[in-house]
Amino acid sequence: MSQAGTAGPDELALAAEFDTPERAGWQELVAGVLRKSGALPEDFDGAPERLLATKTYDGIEIQPLYTADDETVPAGFPGLAPFVRGGRPEGTGWDIRVLHTSADNRAILADLENGASSVWLRAVPPSSLADALDGVYLDLAPVVLEAGAEYEAAAEALLALPAEKNIPDSEVIGNLGIDPVGLHARTGTAHELAPAAEVAARFAAKHPKLRTIVADGLPYHEAGGSDAQELGAAIAAGVAYLRALTAAGLSVDDAAAQLEFRFAATADQFATIAKLRAARRLWSRVTEVSGGTARGMKQHAVTSPAMLTQRDPWVNMLRTTVACFAAGVGGADAVTVLPFDSAIGLPDAFARRIARNTQAILLEESRLAGVIDPAGGSWYVENLTDALANAAWREFTEIERHGGIEAALDSGFVRDRLAGTWEKRARRLATRKDPITGVSEFPLLAEKPVERPANPSIVDGGLPRHRYAEPFEQLRDRSDAYLAEHGDRPKVFLATLGPLAAHTARAMFASNLFQAGGIEPVNPGAVQDPVAAFAESGATVACLCGSDRSYGEQASQVVAGLREAGAKAVLLAGKPDESYGDVTGFVHIGCDALAVLTGTLDTLGVK
Repeated sequence: MSQAGTAGPDELALAAEFDTPERAGWQELVAGVLRKSGALPEDFDGAPERLLATKTYDGIEIQPLYTADDETVPAGFPGLAPFVRGGRPEGTGWDIRVLHTSADNRAILADLENGASSVWLRAVPPSSLADALDGVYLDLAPVVLEAGAEYEAAAEALLALPAEKNIPDSEVIGNLGIDPVGLHARTGTAHELAPAAEVAARFAAKHPKLRTIVADGLPYHEAGGSDAQELGAAIAAGVAYLRALTAAGLSVDDAAAQLEFRFAATADQFATIAKLRAARRLWSRVTEVSGGTARGMKQHAVTSPAMLTQRDPWVNMLRTTVACFAAGVGGADAVTVLPFDSAIGLPDAFARRIARNTQAILLEESRLAGVIDPAGGSWYVENLTDALANAAWREFTEIERHGGIEAALDSGFVRDRLAGTWEKRARRLATRKDPITGVSEFPLLAEKPVERPANPSIVDGGLPRHRYAEPFEQLRDRSDAYLAEHGDRPKVFLATLGPLAAHTARAMFASNLFQAGGIEPVNPGAVQDPVAAFAESGATVACLCGSDRSYGEQASQVVAGLREAGAKAVLLAGKPDESYGDVTGFVHIGCDALAVLTGTLDTLGVK
């Protein structure tokens, strides 16, 4: 206590009575837990926490604990090179940008009147822009176009609107969205950069606040690419645009000022935060070595289309909330939260409202923008940012070695790189190591699919578009078709063995797994004669669920009985063991759930 009877701030020492914890002590605790679980081999002589480390799709090893000893390169300050901590010196939040894929003026105005601050128009014909934007204050609400090959006509139509309202060219804001590289990636057809750059340079000369070019990373993300691959391809596209714009007569600085970069924000919040921070560092270096001033990057983050589900789409609200949070923390200049029903078709008014309000809550009620770079200084985030920046730079330089992004798209180099990552991702999705809540985990089988009008703005023909949930959802579609034809779901009988407490966990696991494929589990609970119960159920496939002890005592006999009772296939919930008799397959944590479900539906005669 101080003389005045109050505690001085320099005298307060929380938990001073405890010893200072050491890393070695923590390692002993980790080793103890791993030994009890059997995960620590007797001959293991490394740091025990290494067994808890995971790897990203870029091969970056994520440790379970980071400390001040995990040093990394200095992140600098917001608004200054290398711009890791933000492209602007002040924290003013982000632009709430809404996506519209039709010329629905009422919907556009409703978004702008209820919290949105800019509009992103995709595939709206140039002839419809005036109707779509009727009543929009173009000097207050930036408009971003995505007109594909019609970029020049769309730009002319858009820029005629502020002229009609006597808005000076010097005050026109937004982005013309010219992106021949992205169009190449989406359609598989090359589009010349030089004409696009000339159009961009022509409009840029009259409209100093207008951006004209977008370097879009979404095609590479949706093709299954990793964060580093998305960054590397987007940076390569940015470099291609710098070359084309300077060839069209702009300086490096003026050319860089024309670009906006678009990236996916996922529910992996730390990866998203690190990706946006790393992207600014990469672009700062590109502009510096290109002979210009090291510049910040204008970033537009879009909640990942690949992570959205058609089944149980309500969960998408949670995914997009986390992704939006990460985009804001990562320092995005503009964020688009895709409505939760976007994977199904054209979003309805309720879905658009939730998407808008998600951002409003994070900005206004959560005060997320009250601190610049709130993740800065986190030992984990700083290390992940550095590792991701280096991995992305390697991807970028590989693309450059193959002649740049256009040549790499033409030759198939980019496609092959992304396909390799998608193969790894697909394997993790199939085995549920990358779980999808509401689809591959905890599905609601009785819920009817949500229906929406088709979205005509989707363009294909180039890099593939993947949604992580799609393989499981295709199985659910098979089940729905079977239900419509037969009036009942395909079924699997759960043959429970042993005491109730022993088989409950495995029965719940099997029940969850089968429902992910649209298969209804029939669980009679604890029964004296599972074979007789199976025969009475009318099912043709069974799955044994019990304890290891009950398996050793009864499995082979029960399997034989089930086969005699007409079971076309008998699965067993547990690790593979040949001593259990004529078992068709095994379901367990880490099994190929997609293969098990597909095979079971085939056996059940579900087309």
